[in-house]
Amino acid sequence: MCGIVAAIAKRDVAEILLEGLSSLEYRGYDSAGILTIGDDNKVNLVKTIGKVAVLKDSLDLETQNGHIGIAHTRWATHGVPSKVNAHPHMYKNLALVHNGIIENYISIKQELQAKGHEFLGQSDSEVLVHFIYECVQLKNDIVKGFSYALSQIKGSYAIALVDTNAADTIYAARLGSPLVIGLGIGENFVASDVLALLPVTTRFIYLDEGEIAIVKRKEIEVFDLELNKKQKQEQKCDYDLDKVTLGSYRHFMQKEIFEQRQAIEDTLLGRILEDNKLSFNSINNLSECNLESIEHIEIIACGTSYHAGLVGKYFLEEYAHINTSVEIASEFRYRQAIIPKNSLFITISQSGETADTLAALRKAKAMGIKSLAICNVNGSSLVRESDFSFLTRAGIEVGVASTKAFTTQLCVLLLLTLMFAAKKHSLSDDKLNELILELKHLPKFVEEFLSFNDTIKTLATDFVDKKHCLFLGRGTMYPIALEGALKLKEISYIDAQGYAAGELKHGPIALVDEHMPIVVVAPDNNLADKLVSNIEEVKARGGMLYIFTSLDLMINDQQVKLIKMPKVPYILEPIVYTIPLQLLSYHVAVIKGTDVDKPRNLAKSVTVE
Repeated sequence: MCGIVAAIAKRDVAEILLEGLSSLEYRGYDSAGILTIGDDNKVNLVKTIGKVAVLKDSLDLETQNGHIGIAHTRWATHGVPSKVNAHPHMYKNLALVHNGIIENYISIKQELQAKGHEFLGQSDSEVLVHFIYECVQLKNDIVKGFSYALSQIKGSYAIALVDTNAADTIYAARLGSPLVIGLGIGENFVASDVLALLPVTTRFIYLDEGEIAIVKRKEIEVFDLELNKKQKQEQKCDYDLDKVTLGSYRHFMQKEIFEQRQAIEDTLLGRILEDNKLSFNSINNLSECNLESIEHIEIIACGTSYHAGLVGKYFLEEYAHINTSVEIASEFRYRQAIIPKNSLFITISQSGETADTLAALRKAKAMGIKSLAICNVNGSSLVRESDFSFLTRAGIEVGVASTKAFTTQLCVLLLLTLMFAAKKHSLSDDKLNELILELKHLPKFVEEFLSFNDTIKTLATDFVDKKHCLFLGRGTMYPIALEGALKLKEISYIDAQGYAAGELKHGPIALVDEHMPIVVVAPDNNLADKLVSNIEEVKARGGMLYIFTSLDLMINDQQVKLIKMPKVPYILEPIVYTIPLQLLSYHVAVIKGTDVDKPRNLAKSVTVE
């Protein structure tokens, strides 16, 4: 969730560090800091509360000179947002920036206090730099001391460390939190996300779990925690930085909603061949996975990706006839899970760095279960650690509230379902061909649903003064109701809840009154009659209904606002009906004046528990 940027070069690095921090603002943070070391070993350290812009305004770039530096955006875990808790943290000649959580920091802190160490704040990261200093003194060597310190701590970390007395090296390490090394010409970089370094390089080395890197201006060495040297492969990042601009849009979330047609076209590209056959090469290392043998699927994810998994369960069970379970990663990782033989463990994550999802994957691997990652970031930890990967092609998503990442996840889950159906012969050839043809037309339907933007913008004014909202759906629309509610609460701060419409009488109907808007997603499918009954129940209790539907409902009532949607194939409904709910949450948030792209207390990539 926090952001790390570090650089060593012949030129001054302060502007590189600040630009990198600006690129990571989407991750969520509450304070920021920068440290550079000048040629005379003079340390320049500035820390501020608030946005990177505040940090920039606090700096004098002429005096903030230095050819080596570290910078950080912090999201508070231990200790309130404050200058003393902000990074970088220093103790004597060592300074570091740290992402993650040190779980045993209290016992370490007590030991250090007994030795006379004094602490300025409450951060576990401050304890960490003190502890590393002690270990370096014990081993009389910075690399050995750093390695020893890491072997003694419990928790997760991504660290960039510098010695202010010997300002020619950045020491980096990761465990449970992402870290990459950017390769330049006569200069090198370290960051928690490649996005921070794209202005200076497209060449990267991804650190794996439990690795330490020694980064100099012209040399990089990587070791494991026992200091055995490791060979690493350079990887090229093909992100187009030019696309990470707002253009004519007001917010990144708005831009990313309207990019969904292109993102879906990109995700489908080359995966449905000209003869209407599926390309099984879409899944990396698929030749090693016998799809026909899979009898059970376990889907694990968090947040929006969890909702995608819930839709995936409907797809996989209805069309591929495979028993499927879906679970929140933070729950799965701490329970005694029993997974049947011949199972496939599917993880879903936009970033591929979600801490709970990664922990669940590692648990499944320890159980000997085959794993498949559905992810937007090639080279991410989730992709590298899974047996197989099926990449979405959403492109960079900056807005914290996921939009195009979600719909491309649904696309990939649908493609995967059809691949299973083809391999297991769970559908007739004619039916499979029909579904593939429908999927090919998805981008056209996405464009149709986006055309309702102005209608939904007008509708959004009804929600601005509301405190609570219900979203209802049946079948595949139930997870879409959950996702619609999540979007509204994330960026407009309205208490919104999603329910399966059949659950209405089991509690939620007690909340219904004239002040409670009820959003219903009601495509014309085999559950429509049941949903109409639920609508009548709400009407009878005075609720105000907003119905997104392709049904020909003959309702002339001030309690009901119908938004007539185009008729689409049943299999595509959960994907396209997501779009009006995204637009609704966006326009409500804009009218309310909240921070659409960076809502309070949230982060784009949740890399800690």
